[in-house]
This record gives sequence, structure tokens and C-alpha cells, in this order.
Amino acid sequence: MKSERVGSAGSTATETPLLLLHGGGPGVDARSNWRSVWEPLSDRFTCIAPDLLGFGTRIPRAHLPRGPRAWSRARAHQLLELLDQLDLDRVHLVGNSAAGGAAGLALMAMAPGRVSRAVLMGGAGTGPQPVDIPFYGDPTRASMRKTLARLVADQRDHLRLIEELTDLRWRQALAPGAEQAFRAMFDSDEGVERSPDFAGITTPVLALHGELDRVSPIEVSERLVRRLPNARLMVVAAAGHWVHVDRPHEFCTEVEEFLST
Repeated sequence: MKSERVGSAGSTATETPLLLLHGGGPGVDARSNWRSVWEPLSDRFTCIAPDLLGFGTRIPRAHLPRGPRAWSRARAHQLLELLDQLDLDRVHLVGNSAAGGAAGLALMAMAPGRVSRAVLMGGAGTGPQPVDIPFYGDPTRASMRKTLARLVADQRDHLRLIEELTDLRWRQALAPGAEQAFRAMFDSDEGVERSPDFAGITTPVLALHGELDRVSPIEVSERLVRRLPNARLMVVAAAGHWVHVDRPHEFCTEVEEFLST
């Protein structure tokens, strides 16, 4: 699942492809982010899941953007280039948290005609920045595991997944250039253009937020939908920040119903 179209030949994919944009935690990539829901979504949609700039296969070694807004705009440009390469005029979009969600907002503001409908998860990076940069203050396996366990409602329900992702993401978070890129995402936005004009984003948006999210409070998504002219919020019961992991069936059902409206 890199920067290419992915889907099964026997799927009942709809005409509008689905762009899946992963979250922004240390060591993340598209494949690991969407593994819990890839099969049901790819049965329903032609899915495209790129590694976003700064993660996985897309870690730049020089000329790093500085600050979250600069990274979001750079990723929006990356996505526009990808859509042009794939000759896609319009897509649906699911954006996860501070990387994928924020990139989705930037894309809709930059090129509103390219996104038909969007699902934004966990507040889409519109809440306050964390006080401390996750993981890299203590870049150990135990620290990575603690970081990932915080993303689900109850880690006891996902012990095998968390152990597997801990090994993968710990390794990827220590890859050359990964720490420098990640730290640059938390730099000051001073001197950078302001955030997207949310009032000008008229794309229909469904905001999904886990009831038990320990990373981003529900109020962040509540504020976001008030600022978007065509958005509504769904709070998913008994789910943490990773709604698609805690409640994969409900997540896929809500995504499919909203994007098929």
C-alpha cells in the first residue's frame, strides 16, 4: 500500500475511488494503519493508500517543512500529484487524525473539486499540539508500545496487534531521517500562512470520534464540525482514538453508508 491504486479484481468497487490517509504517530505507514479495515473497504471501494510525506517510504532527507500547517500543505500537494498521476478527477477521502485528517482538510481547501465526500477521524489534527513530542524523548520499544496502547480503548482487546505494530513501528521510527522529519512536524508555525479557511470547505464531511479517545477529546471534533458548513459528528461508543481498530465493523459500515449517500 504505497502510492498506487490498490484493489482486488473481484471487488464490487464503486466508481469513485477511496483515498485512505493514515495517522501521524511515530513509525506509522499506510499498510500498518489500515490493516484492520483494508479487506472490507477494498471489497467495496477501489482504495488508494499512500505513505504520506514524512512517513514510511516518503521520509525526506532535506528541505523539511516546518510546523503542522506546512506539512499539511506539502501533503496536499503530494496527494494532488498522486491523483493527477492516476488520472483521477475526484475521490472520496478518509483522513486519520493529525496527519491524514489535516492533509485531507488542506486538500479540500486547496482543490475543493477533487474530493466528493470526506470522513475525518479523531479531530483531524485541529486540536492543540501535545506538550511533549511522542516517543522520541525515550525511543525504546517499551515507549513505542505505551504510545500505541494509548490509541485504543482497552489494550487487552488488541494485545497481538499492539505487539506486532510495536515491533514494526519501533523499527520504522528509528529509520534514517524519521526522527528529524517527525520533530519538524511539531515546529512553530510562526511565519507560515494561516490554517485553511474551514468556512470555504463545502465538501460533505462526516467526523468520527471515539467516545474513549485519550489522545484528542471529543470537543476537538465538535469544534471542527461547527466550523465546517456541511459536516456532522458521530461519536463511536466504546472506541478510543483508533476507531477503525476498536470498532472495525461499525467503522466500515458508517464509512460505506456516508460515502454512498
